[in-house]
Amino acid sequence: MTQRVLVVDDDQTVSDVVCRYLSHAGYQVSHVADGDSALAAVAEQAPHLVVLDLMLPGLDGLQVCRRLRARPDGVPIVMLSALGTEQDRLVGLQLGADDYLTKPFSPRELVLRVQSVLRRAHAAPVPDQPELLRDGDLVLATGPRTATRAGADLSLTLREFDLLAHFLRHPARAFTRAELLEQVWNWSIGDQSTVTVHVRRLREKIEPDPAEPRRIVTVWGVGYRYEPGGAARG
Repeated sequence: MTQRVLVVDDDQTVSDVVCRYLSHAGYQVSHVADGDSALAAVAEQAPHLVVLDLMLPGLDGLQVCRRLRARPDGVPIVMLSALGTEQDRLVGLQLGADDYLTKPFSPRELVLRVQSVLRRAHAAPVPDQPELLRDGDLVLATGPRTATRAGADLSLTLREFDLLAHFLRHPARAFTRAELLEQVWNWSIGDQSTVTVHVRRLREKIEPDPAEPRRIVTVWGVGYRYEPGGAARG
């Protein structure tokens, strides 16, 4: 099945290039130029992924991202922006964007990022090898991709789920941000602040006190380590 990508950008030059490259890569591509049209197109077309510009007329990209993240289907989002500061990237990622590219960018790199996000978002689970990952009151089922804490459902994005599953599969092991970016995101290069933001968001969802994390702990000078039973010891 041809995967559908919705491009949301009011810059005609940029959108023409993005749509052309994605079409050549084999995707079925549609385009809208403002936030309200983006929300309507997602509801009507059910795209597999949205390429979303930050600066839009009407509803801006952050508002669109926030509303898309409130939907139950969890459509993946690759955000584009001319705003390239670290804080801008963090805001986009905190709202749930799966990836973030700063203009000007390489169209080929965008296609690779889209492929990476879609590969993880729509990878078929292996039916004969489901995993049930458990640490105290935290339970992840990798087949249906569900997560609960103390019996309550956790609302995890695609990357949050994959990152937490990776930690649970490798307890008590320290990972650098570069290692996590490669092993969870499948990126050999990329902005390591992406990992920082996702760890912060995970802590807010699984730690009793995110300001004093006991499950995902910082290993100074290295990166992060998952401590099994950390919450219970807290």
